[in-house]
Amino acid sequence: MPYQIPGHLKGLTDSEVAASRKQYGYNQLATVRKSSWLSLLIDIVKEPMLILLVVISLIYVIVGDYGEAAFMFAAIVAVSAISFYQDNRSKKALEALEKLNEPLSRVIRDSAVVDIPTHEIAVGDLCITEEGKIINADGRIVHSNDFSVNEASLTGESFSVFKDSRSEDNRVYSGTLTVSGLAVFEVTEVGKETRIGKIGESLLTIKAEPSPLQLQITRFVKTMAIIGIVIFLMVCLFRYYETGDFVASLLNGLTLAMSVLPEEIPVAFTTFMALGAWKLMQQGIIIKRSSIVETLGSTTVICTDKTGTITENSMQLINLYDFRTDKTYDTPSFGNPELSTLISYAMWSSEPAPFDPMEKTLHNVYEQTQPSDLRGDYRMFHEYPLEGKPPMMTHLFADARKNRIVAAKGAPEAILSVSRLSADEKERVRERIKTFAQQGYRILGVAKSLFEGDDFPKKQQDFVFEFLGLTVFYDPPKKGIKEVFQRIYDAGIAVKVITGDNADTTNAIAAQAGIVSDAPPVNGAEIINHSEEELMQLSARTTLFTRMFPEAKLAVVNALKKRGEVVAMLGDGVNDGPALKAAHIGVAMGNKGTEIAKSAAALVITNDDLEKLITGIAAGRRIYANIKKAIQYIISIHIPIILTVSLPLFLGWVFPQIFTPVHVIFLELVMGPTCSIVYENEPMERNAMQRPPRIMTDTFLNGRELMISIVQGLVITAGVLFAYQLTAQAGGSEEKTRTMVFTTLIFANILLSFANRSFYYSIFERFKGRNPLLTGITVGVLAMLFAILYVKPLSRFFDVTSLRASELAICIAVAVVSVLWFEVYKWFRRKRNTLSAHAGQAHDGSRDRL
Repeated sequence: MPYQIPGHLKGLTDSEVAASRKQYGYNQLATVRKSSWLSLLIDIVKEPMLILLVVISLIYVIVGDYGEAAFMFAAIVAVSAISFYQDNRSKKALEALEKLNEPLSRVIRDSAVVDIPTHEIAVGDLCITEEGKIINADGRIVHSNDFSVNEASLTGESFSVFKDSRSEDNRVYSGTLTVSGLAVFEVTEVGKETRIGKIGESLLTIKAEPSPLQLQITRFVKTMAIIGIVIFLMVCLFRYYETGDFVASLLNGLTLAMSVLPEEIPVAFTTFMALGAWKLMQQGIIIKRSSIVETLGSTTVICTDKTGTITENSMQLINLYDFRTDKTYDTPSFGNPELSTLISYAMWSSEPAPFDPMEKTLHNVYEQTQPSDLRGDYRMFHEYPLEGKPPMMTHLFADARKNRIVAAKGAPEAILSVSRLSADEKERVRERIKTFAQQGYRILGVAKSLFEGDDFPKKQQDFVFEFLGLTVFYDPPKKGIKEVFQRIYDAGIAVKVITGDNADTTNAIAAQAGIVSDAPPVNGAEIINHSEEELMQLSARTTLFTRMFPEAKLAVVNALKKRGEVVAMLGDGVNDGPALKAAHIGVAMGNKGTEIAKSAAALVITNDDLEKLITGIAAGRRIYANIKKAIQYIISIHIPIILTVSLPLFLGWVFPQIFTPVHVIFLELVMGPTCSIVYENEPMERNAMQRPPRIMTDTFLNGRELMISIVQGLVITAGVLFAYQLTAQAGGSEEKTRTMVFTTLIFANILLSFANRSFYYSIFERFKGRNPLLTGITVGVLAMLFAILYVKPLSRFFDVTSLRASELAICIAVAVVSVLWFEVYKWFRRKRNTLSAHAGQAHDGSRDRL
């Protein structure tokens, strides 16, 4: 029986909405200026690489070298286009996420109830708010049903206030939370005119804190920039001291500065995070902030609810226990007249418009088994919402003749504690409860009371209740949930079940779902009595937390965080809000989640499927691994560029200026897309979800990883300079030497981009993970290289010459040796890991025999 909205509430027509919006605007604060294509372009022009290119171009113009100047201006356009493309992709991805994150609001328009984006609420609209919903505009109540609201966001008072259209204060405010019931309110203020809008406009200027990875990357780029400035000055001074030519010295210095500056890294980071979030969105995982993607891959503990996450949330009523007859009835017997009172009061204690699966089931069973349906005759006039530890709820109904129904249901322990029963009778019922719970069943106690007058008790527990019996539900584990938890365990992630259900039921369902639990369950009441140190130890060894309430959930999450765990908390109710907010990654359910849960969470799973969280964790690991690969590639390939530009100069070799800005910018144009486009598209490695999570405080490159990249760069440098000396010693001209060095470096760059797809698996193994962008860019680079070598105008411009087949073969051979030695290193690493695994198994076997 849905809430009845009075027929006189018609709402605005389309023309009235348009007129209202014209006068009062949209329901949004004056937003921070969104980046237009022009502002994106201005930001790109401010980049250090572009500034260097502009300076070099102007020098070429001043000295009259117009061909070089034209190429530099073309390079400016190319670099800007790549940056613009990447920035625009990131911007569009983030805008799509922002749009999806906007909550919907329910309004009455033209006598129909419709859901609209919150920013489209207009002054004069009739908005509907229900339990668990955030109110999204200021207004005046015109109709309500047992409506109470928490206004802590404005007043700081945590208790809820009951209001209706006749109350002295009949207004509701944007940003407050509906605690119970339903209300229809007429919107009087929207956007910045609301109370919270007037308070909160200054919040728009607050910037989000950068993540640890962002800070590390920023520090790394700044360090490289400082090194670039130092080397630039050294080269300028050294070259000027040797030649006395200021312009040539300046060009030499700027060439080297370009080769040092790792401007690709910040672009790659932003692109990877934004596109990662956008791709997850397409799979039904909505992420509020793109930096959460980075944290996802570090998750070490998943705290999950039981109902609807592990289980199907189908709540089949399979047994009824009638206390009066002391009998248990199964489904075919529900029509037995002896059960009429128990079924009726179980239904009356539910919401009149049920949204909870158990309550929907109770309404259906009532409808199917009762000879006459009295729901249309009775109206709920007083309600005690679900509360207490353990919880219960009580509803009071009356008909036109003032006949009353007082019905209560809740956790069996809560109903037993308020019922008039002897100790023996309570023990008898507890035995029944234990039997049901050990089978994984969900149990509710049902009671009735009589009450005359209107001086209602302050607490529902103060009524005198008669115990009627138990309703027994079975909510089976979801199909395939065992495999899901196995994948979580394989990824080195612990699982904690945090539920409001009792210990026996939780234990049974956890076992059926494949959750490993070696310690006894702990209930919420126990948790509150522990010290911080005790709670940290308890949270580590316990898997099942039962009869949990908001403060207890929050305490467990905080204890796990203090232990250094990276916590993902799954929740869907109003009571989950604090824990969702406190967790590193709050995860709300899109279907059954309340708006307050979705608002508190950093991530929303649209179809309530726990497997989606694994998809998100895998994506986080893939993206983090790919960022590292991109950065290691950039470090490795910058080293030979820097040393090839500087060493011939400092060592006084025969051709000191082997590369000019033209060659360096060409290499930069090759590296940029490889770093930020190709590696972003790199598929996940086979063993990514079989490794333990990374420690979140670790730097993005540890000493060993950084050393590998430096060694890779130095070996490529040795190969390139070997090609230099081989050609020069054989009497090759400056053009021939430059060509050999340039060609070897291009081939080495291509091979490095393939080799660094994995730092564990072989280059051939990674071919199984298709990356069409890498193939496309490789073909494009080779085409450009051969055009430079064999198309005369381009050869003259780049100051290179064509190569014979034997010379090309030398370049390829040198590149292969200087890059693919790394495959031997990877082979030894795999061999060592295999031997370690075998040794570990042998040790375990011998220990078992002992």
